[in-house]
Amino acid sequence: MTDPSSPGAGLPLAGTRIIEVSSFVAVPLAGMTLGQLGADVTRVDPIGGAADYNRWPLTDAGESLYWASLNKGKQSLAANFRDPEAQALIADLVVDAGVLISNVAGRDWLDHDALAARRPDLVHVQLLGRANGGAAVDYTVNAAMGFPLVTGPAGVSSPVNHVLPAWDVAAGLYTALAVSSAVRRRDATGQGARIVLPLEDVALATVGNLGYLAEAQFGGPDRERLGTAVYGTFGTDVVTSDGVRFMLVALTPRHFADLTGLTGTTEAVKALETALGVDFRDEGTRFRHRDTLSALIRSWFREHTAEEAAAALAASSVLHERYRTFRELAADPLVTDNPMFSRLDQPRIGPHLAPGLPMSIDGTHEAPRPAPANGDDTAEVLTTRLGLDADRLADLTARGVVKTSAPTETKDRT
Repeated sequence: MTDPSSPGAGLPLAGTRIIEVSSFVAVPLAGMTLGQLGADVTRVDPIGGAADYNRWPLTDAGESLYWASLNKGKQSLAANFRDPEAQALIADLVVDAGVLISNVAGRDWLDHDALAARRPDLVHVQLLGRANGGAAVDYTVNAAMGFPLVTGPAGVSSPVNHVLPAWDVAAGLYTALAVSSAVRRRDATGQGARIVLPLEDVALATVGNLGYLAEAQFGGPDRERLGTAVYGTFGTDVVTSDGVRFMLVALTPRHFADLTGLTGTTEAVKALETALGVDFRDEGTRFRHRDTLSALIRSWFREHTAEEAAAALAASSVLHERYRTFRELAADPLVTDNPMFSRLDQPRIGPHLAPGLPMSIDGTHEAPRPAPANGDDTAEVLTTRLGLDADRLADLTARGVVKTSAPTETKDRT
């Protein structure tokens, strides 16, 4: 039974225990998301941390902001993955928790069938690179999906990779969805689940769901590079007289009419319609003539400041936003006045604004909780979950089977 005073006690997944054995983005994001929904998540890593424990970006002191940001609210247990005794302890924790999420492969002691033999209602979600078991990461999967060859300005012949690990993020959220769905079914029927989620299939499904594969199968033209234009409708970037850049999107006839009215180009656009024999109320027509329309629109912005442009856009229906750097965004009200963000005093890093769950539940955002250091919670997890006594814990630590933090190292992360 969930302690009503514990963090996340009133959230949808309160009372659900999850063991996470992972690295990099997708599964850590899934574990953190599940934790923000109320689950009790314990991340299990090798002593010293997995491959992502010291991943960039780093603080000046060498602490990973990446790790701290993707592992908020979890517990950390550190063990020697090569030691059979440690492997048995981790398997015991999985059986105790009943849910395992992982992106590691080739570890017999995490085999689903062996674990499910001990706990038939086990929910096990495993993220693979490829459906055939082959290795893949976001950056290699993306190369095959077509996007790098249609990203960037016209005239560029080389691939342009985006910096957002979109497939990892999507796979992480799919993992969280899979766990939530499987736990719901288990609660209703007592049935466990073995779920395999290949990263490559997440990307392929997305490309298909957006219609890109169907377009190609039905003989559509090869996509061209559009720069900042938006395929199939009107979108463009503009620069103000003081050098600030905005992105504008006009999806509907009203959006476009407001944009031409704002920029004083309504009559010029009507004359262009007459000359070309077209109707710009159709978004496909706006897309096909995007270069001419953009040239008309941009002239107004070149004669007005960012402040003037922002005020005019705000008074219209035009979809718009100013381009920002990460540094500008961190100081913007989008972050500083956003109830999703709250002050987090992260041990070893310091206080900063950090996001909680993007959705509000019953009108509130669950506040973020600090991320652990490697092995911060080993002692607590092994004693409370598996009932190990102090002598056994001291023996395991002395022999290097597990790593425990000294009492002075352990931080309050409630």
